[in-house]
Amino acid sequence: MTQTPEYYIGLMTGTSLDGVDAALVDFAGEKPHLAAALSLPLPGPLRAQLMQLQSQSPDELHLAQLASNALADLYAEAVARLLVESDLAAGNIRAIGNHGQTVRHRPELGYTVQLGNNARLAELTGIAVIGDFRSRDVAAGGQGAPLVPAFHQAIFGHTGEPCVVANIGGIANITILAADGEVTGFDTGPGNVLMDLWMLQHKGEHYDTGGAWAAQGHLQADLLQAMLSEPYFALLPPKSTGRDLFHGEWLQKHLGNARREPVNVQATLNTLTARTIADAIRLHAPQARAVYLCGGGAHNAHLQSQLQQWLPGQQVMTTAALGVDPDWVEAYAFAWLAWRCEHRMPGNLPGVTGAHGTRVLGAIWPA
Repeated sequence: MTQTPEYYIGLMTGTSLDGVDAALVDFAGEKPHLAAALSLPLPGPLRAQLMQLQSQSPDELHLAQLASNALADLYAEAVARLLVESDLAAGNIRAIGNHGQTVRHRPELGYTVQLGNNARLAELTGIAVIGDFRSRDVAAGGQGAPLVPAFHQAIFGHTGEPCVVANIGGIANITILAADGEVTGFDTGPGNVLMDLWMLQHKGEHYDTGGAWAAQGHLQADLLQAMLSEPYFALLPPKSTGRDLFHGEWLQKHLGNARREPVNVQATLNTLTARTIADAIRLHAPQARAVYLCGGGAHNAHLQSQLQQWLPGQQVMTTAALGVDPDWVEAYAFAWLAWRCEHRMPGNLPGVTGAHGTRVLGAIWPA
């Protein structure tokens, strides 16, 4: 007997500020099924607004609300396109899981902020929206991030061997899936955020395709060591980070007044990301047999090559080897979290975030 589909849509805009990813997932069967996915670029003016909101600015409450409305409009467009491509109507979708755009992440002060007017999104789409996933974990004493390890366990925790899932977005995080079912994970530090910033500044492009420019440069060992002295890297998990720490001023502090070829700085930033991910894996998951990459960084061939050099005992590949395109893992995860919320099932892992216990994550804006 054919089961009636149980569709959820996951939406994700990450630290890289490159666009919105939308994933349509069917939860009717024994295992969730990623039915369709697409991505829309972030318009330049909205990207600029969101970059401005990464740090304190005049009238930022007003600007944040305008950006939230613009994000909701973009999210609604992504949902509409996904429905058309899938030949579905709004009534076929149980809920939208919307991560929103992080502009502040300060769990040590008890808050995290993701923009995206979920009431407006529910009104525009006629679909219930579940959002604000991180706040409950923070309220329970957790970091509110990373949240994807619980999803990684559910979807990838069947390889039969210890492995690591490394999500390389603007910020990089790892999920360690032990053979006995134990799950740990944390943010390792910058993923693409500093490389993208440097690329835009010197090449006028939003990212370094395949890491090609970085591959042309030479490592600046003194700069790498200076950046590796950042105290965050030595912190024990649970821990999470974001643009609140790794931003242009942080990079400039380490560059100082030294004259360096821009291509060599890019090469060093690429190595910083690879090195901090590899160091975290070697310290916390030396038993892992494989490392599966997802997120935008999974397309950086130079980064993947460096990771393989730093991790000679592990095979480095993308989550495509596990049956999920690396581009859609995070959007898929927030569809999963929405499904968990609607069914009143916990979405966090206290061993990852440091929360006092498991919690149902998310708030609901009915259709």
